This record gives sequence, structure tokens and C-alpha cells, in this order.
Amino acid sequence: MYSKEDVINYIEEENVKFIRLTFFNVYGKQKNISIQPSEIYKAFNQGIVIDGSSVFENEELCDLYLVPDATTMCTVPWRSFDGTVIRMYCDIYTEEGEHFEQDTRYLLKKAILEAKEAGLEVDFGSKFEFYLFHQKEDGNPSQIPLDYAGYMDIAPEDKGEDVRRQICFYMDEMGLGPESSHHECGPGQNEIDFHSSPALIAADEAATFKWVVRTVAQANGLYADFSPKPIEKSPGNSMAVKLTVKNNFESFIAGILYHIEEMTLFLNPVKESYRRFGLQKAPGLMGYSKTDRQQVIRVLPTLPDGRKRIELRSADNMCNPYIAYMLILYAGLAGIQQKMELPDVFNRLPETLSEAKKAAKNSEFIKKHVPEIILETYCK
Repeated sequence: MYSKEDVINYIEEENVKFIRLTFFNVYGKQKNISIQPSEIYKAFNQGIVIDGSSVFENEELCDLYLVPDATTMCTVPWRSFDGTVIRMYCDIYTEEGEHFEQDTRYLLKKAILEAKEAGLEVDFGSKFEFYLFHQKEDGNPSQIPLDYAGYMDIAPEDKGEDVRRQICFYMDEMGLGPESSHHECGPGQNEIDFHSSPALIAADEAATFKWVVRTVAQANGLYADFSPKPIEKSPGNSMAVKLTVKNNFESFIAGILYHIEEMTLFLNPVKESYRRFGLQKAPGLMGYSKTDRQQVIRVLPTLPDGRKRIELRSADNMCNPYIAYMLILYAGLAGIQQKMELPDVFNRLPETLSEAKKAAKNSEFIKKHVPEIILETYCK
């Protein structure tokens, strides 16, 4: 991992021209401000000021301060043709020097610390699906998919091979870990999977990944669509989350199942999310199984070292990965601490966004772990 000194030395030695300080709003939408190399000491020691009221849609907010996390430094490969550009994720602070309560990356850090103190070790590895559509002459997306290939087809039917390859190359250059890639079931639909990592690294990878995909797609005259149901009669896009657990496996699963209805608003935050459930291998039931793809949790084969794995299959790419991973950790931890048992009866996942909002608003679990202002924002 990089330290502040490593970053400063890199800036001096590698002809760094711009530094992108990146952060997220409560929905997980990536934001950034660029600074000159001469500002790096100020950024590390004092923070760079931004207008919090504009970013977080709250007129009562004043200035917020971005302090870069040196461990997240990476180059931006497609911007470094006339001098290096680097990017770092940031922690957000108030004028009083306190962590900003709507900084969802910080909320995940808190959850990781609580889980660690309780002896819970979980690795996350997400699988991302997205569609590639041609762009119109004016640069706007069309509804014409890049190809009409099927699951794991190859070129020439699969026309997305080179795009996926470029995405993986960029991710490697940025120090991130794609594991595999292939064509998915839908026309123009693709999937790229990641190795399992600690929760914060995995969430950072998820955020970076969508940025890289959209950038590569646009450079190739394409539009990358991560929405849950881009084509009505074709498979939707999911963000399946692989979870590797060392201890208390069944109680961990039970905790997620017990709280999944309350969490769904944050795993599936838009109306289109609910048009995917129960169709074309997308889950519809709040249960677990090794083979039944209608269940929200699929039990995966145990690893050679004895660690057990599951795949949480309901989340989609519209979620904020920092909130999603935070709630998964807390739910699993609650299952272990309360010694929950796996259920025998499986109810349906919420069928509409309104149902999901109601479940979240009435949940003591959500109120305990999600700041009130974030819950209110999602429930508008």
C-alpha cells in the first residue's frame, strides 16, 4: 500500500500533472475535483474544500473537506498521454474536523472495524453485468445492442471481446483485480468478475470498475448500460456479491436472510430493479440453495482451505457498493452474535420500490446502521 510519502515521491518522479480527488454522493455516484501537484501537501494536511450543499443536495450544509487516502493512489491510464494523472479516493470531513455522516466510504470503514473486533472475517468478490449499445450520431445511446451473441459465445458473434480486454488491461494498470470476463446471455450483454478482497478494497474496485467501463465504451463509440433491465424481454443486469466466510457460516447466512427485506432498498434503489426479480435466473425468494436460482443466496462450493462461500444474487449495479457491503457485514454479524438459525420458509423479495422503502423505514436494523439523512434521501 502507498503512504503519503510514497505519493509525494511518485508525483515528483513520474511527471504527475493532475491529481484527481474522488469521492461519492449517497447514491454512490462518483464525483471528483482535480488539483495541481503543488497542492498535495495542503490536501493531505488540511483537506481541499468543496461545496457540500451542492453535492449532497442540502442547503444547510457548508464547506466540506476532502482528505485523500494515500493507499488508493493509482494512475489514470487513458488520461496520462501528456503527463501522468493520478487518482485517490478521499475521506470527507466537516469544518469541525469530524467525519461527515454521509460519507458512505467512511460508514463501510466503521462496519469493517466492528466486524474485525467481533472476529468476523469476510472477503467480497463481485460479478458485474452490463450491456453495450451503439451510440447515435449525436453521441446519445441507442437501443441497438453491440451484438446478438449468447452466453460465453466467442468472436465473431461476440463483438465485445476487444472492449472487455481493454477494460481488463486498464484495471490491471490501475492495480485492481479482474478475474475473468465473458459474454452474458443478453444481446450485447457482458460480465466481468473480480477476485475476492477485503470489503473496502472490493467496494473501491466496484466504484472504479463502472468508471473504467463507461470510459472504454465511449472511446469505442458505445454506451455502457448498467441499469437493472435495459431490454424488457432480455436478462437484467445484476451485481452478484460473492462472500467468503471463515467462521459461523450458517449464522452469517441467517443474518443476511433475516435482514434482506429491510436491506433491499439499498441493494436495489430504483424502480427498474424490481422488474428484474424472479425472471431469467434473477432471484425472487428470500432463501438459500445450492441449485435453485430463485433464491436470493446461492451456496457455492467450499474452497480447498475450508473457507465457505455464498453468492448474494439480488443486488444490482445501481446500488452504492459502500452502503451495500456495509449492510451485508452488519447483517451477517447480527446473525452470528444472535446465533440465528437458517429459516425453513422463504418469502418473496419486495416486488416494488415502494415495498422496499416501507421495509427500510420500519426497520430498527436500518435505523441503527444507516444515518437518518441517508435513509430519508433514499425514501423520498
